Amino acid sequence: MHAGVGDEIQVHGRTVGSAEQRGEILEVRGPDGAPPYLVRFADGHEALVYPGPDCEVQAHHG
Repeated sequence: MHAGVGDEIQVHGRTVGSAEQRGEILEVRGPDGAPPYLVRFADGHEALVYPGPDCEVQAHHG
């Protein structure tokens, strides 16, 4: 997985009833766009994310 600052990451719920989380990638800490990513989620909290198979990255266009 590769991402850049400003891209959006979606973390899909793993169980029935779990909400999807969306956040903006603030910092890419791996080489050449690789994880981990510092992410600010919609509720305002920030976390270091090592994305798994339940994650998608959407490139920022703008």
